[in-house]
Amino acid sequence: MHPAPSIIAFTTLTGLGFGLIAWLGLGAGPALPPALAAALALGLAAAGLAASLLHLGQPRRFLKAFSQWRTSWLSREAVLAIATLAAFAVYALAWSFAGRRVGPLGLAAAALALATVAATAMIYAQMRSVPRWRSPLTPALFLLFALAGGALLAPAPAAAPWLLALLGGAQAAAWLDGDRRLAASGSTRATATGLGGLGRLRLLEPPHTGQSYLTREMVYVVARRHARRLRALGLLLAVLLPLALLTLAPPTMPFLAAAALVHASGTLVLRWLFFAEAGHVVGLYYGRR
Repeated sequence: MHPAPSIIAFTTLTGLGFGLIAWLGLGAGPALPPALAAALALGLAAAGLAASLLHLGQPRRFLKAFSQWRTSWLSREAVLAIATLAAFAVYALAWSFAGRRVGPLGLAAAALALATVAATAMIYAQMRSVPRWRSPLTPALFLLFALAGGALLAPAPAAAPWLLALLGGAQAAAWLDGDRRLAASGSTRATATGLGGLGRLRLLEPPHTGQSYLTREMVYVVARRHARRLRALGLLLAVLLPLALLTLAPPTMPFLAAAALVHASGTLVLRWLFFAEAGHVVGLYYGRR
C-alpha cells in the first residue's frame, strides 16, 4: 500500500505517546520534571492524532469517526484515545500540582493507552485484503513498539532492553511469516479476475492505462533488494543501536535521549515498510504481485 506520510506520522507518534503514557501511569520515574514528562506524552499522542486527520477524505467530518464503535476498530480507537487523554490529563494535573500520583487513575490511563494502541493495530490486523497484516503478530508488534519506545522515553532502563529484544524477535518473525502469507492465502491472478476457469492466465495489458485511486493507494511494490536494505537499517536503528547504548553506556540522560531518538528514527523506517510491503490483493488484478 502507498505509505502516506500522515499515516506513518500517526502510527509512530501515537505509539510513542501512548507508550509513554502507559509507563508514566504505571509509576515509572521520569527523567524530566513531572509536568514536562506529562506534556511530552500528551504532545506526542495529540500530534499523532492530529496527523491522522490528514488521512481522512473529509477531515471536517472527523466526529463521524466516533459513531461506529460497535463495529469499527477505527471508531473504537478514536473513543479509547480520547478517554486515555482525558484520564491521563487528570492524573498529570494531580501529579504535577499536588505532588502525588493517584495510583488507580494512573493504572486506568495505562490500560486505556495500551487498549488504544491495540485498537489501532486491529484496524490493520482484521483486513482480509492484506494477508501480511492479518496475523496476531501485527497487534503484538504495535504494542511492543509502544512499550519499548515508552520505556526509552520514561525512562524505564531495566525493562527497555528486554522489550527491545522482544521487539526485534517479533519483527523478524513478522517478516518471515508475512513473506509467505499472500501465497498461502490462495489469492491469485485467476481468482482476482474471475477467469481461472479459462485455463492458465497471463496478463496481456493492464486493466487501464491511467492512474486511479486503487493504483495510487493499494498497488505499491518495493524492490526486494531495497526492502532488504531498509529492513536491516530499520532493525539497526530501532533495536540494535538503542540496545547497545543501554547495555554499554551508563544510564545517564544523554545516552537515554540518544537511544530514544535513534529508536524513533528506526520506527519511522519500519513503519514505512509496514505499509509499503503490505501486498494488497488488488495488486494481483493489475499484475503487480
